[in-house]
Amino acid sequence: MKNKEILVFGASGQVGRHLIRKFTKNNYKVIAVTRNIHQKGYILKTQANPGYLELRELKTFDEKKIREMMENCEACINLIGILYEKKKGHFDLIHSKFPELISKIASEKKINQFVHLSSLGIDKVENSIYALSKKKGENKIKENFNNAVLIKPSIVFSQDDKFTTKFMSLLSKLPIMPLYYNGSTKFMPIHVSDLVNIIFEIIDKNLKNMTLECVGSEIFSFKEIIEILLKSIEKKRILLPMPLPLAKLSAKFFQIFPNPLLTEDQLKLLYYDNIPTGIFKTNNDIGIPSHKKFEAEVNKYSYNWKKGGQFSKKKFVNYE
Repeated sequence: MKNKEILVFGASGQVGRHLIRKFTKNNYKVIAVTRNIHQKGYILKTQANPGYLELRELKTFDEKKIREMMENCEACINLIGILYEKKKGHFDLIHSKFPELISKIASEKKINQFVHLSSLGIDKVENSIYALSKKKGENKIKENFNNAVLIKPSIVFSQDDKFTTKFMSLLSKLPIMPLYYNGSTKFMPIHVSDLVNIIFEIIDKNLKNMTLECVGSEIFSFKEIIEILLKSIEKKRILLPMPLPLAKLSAKFFQIFPNPLLTEDQLKLLYYDNIPTGIFKTNNDIGIPSHKKFEAEVNKYSYNWKKGGQFSKKKFVNYE
């Protein structure tokens, strides 16, 4: 039995839930930190056998509590991030100040490994609050924790994501799908299980001091992704390129809603490709390639948006 104890912030998210399962199946003990145990605890408890998982609640950035959590840990993993701000200043709070705080404490506690989940495609962006807050957080971590590993994934997808599932929901209802920047922005989607495997290998092999861009094995434009999703849910829709002034106006409208399809800040990010920059190593460079194919994996859960559901056309899906 391995003696590493892993502290995971943001444990109840898409990556966190899969990561807990991966670690505990391999005899690691995980301390899973979430904002609300009563709301998320029942989900997390199903990811591990008794004795391998401890749940901790952190509603505010309580330095005393964080220090207590790190007391006996070998590694700390930060998965906390947001896609849009509910209040002004939240990007800086979540992406900059929190990573700065926990990386400083981890260094003082002499934690062996510190892994931080950031984002691919932000390094050349200068006009997005999201990107600037992410870069600021990365820089603070590097200042505080010399041997930190920064993970920068492209779109992370699975049946639990907020990308493919959101767009399939929209495509199943809307007759027209707008394409921003003609749908030409490039992505290399990575399945959550492949990303989790990369993080696990980093901890298990005690890798340190690197920035790693994590990508899938295929490159798609945004338009191609939408076409794959349409094919998967067996729908036909009009894909309409939207002029930038109109796109900005629609983003301003959408961001009014609690869970916006698009914000003005996200529109700025969409201008930039979400593929390896060549500045940093990728998961392929360190011998941990991605195996899951985008279309094949999406087909496994797209039945939720098909007419007739899972057994449409009486076709069974192999989930292995």
